[in-house]
Amino acid sequence: MSFEVFEKLESKVQQAIDTITLLQMEIEELKEQNAALSQNVQNMTDSRDSLTRENEQLKQEQSAWQERLRTLLGKMEDVQ
Repeated sequence: MSFEVFEKLESKVQQAIDTITLLQMEIEELKEQNAALSQNVQNMTDSRDSLTRENEQLKQEQSAWQERLRTLLGKMEDVQ
């Protein structure tokens, strides 16, 4: 009878080891996914920052062109 109890205990220990091994594999997989997602977030943040700078530069260029156009239109009105 004690041999049966020992076998049951051994079986439960093996199941626990198998479960722990699977969970460790899942943890590693999730860590890899997390690292990949973190890299994606960083890349998107860098891209957004770059686009924000480019947008600001284009707004400044547009403003400069508008000012030049206003100046030219003002000179044309003065000539007429």
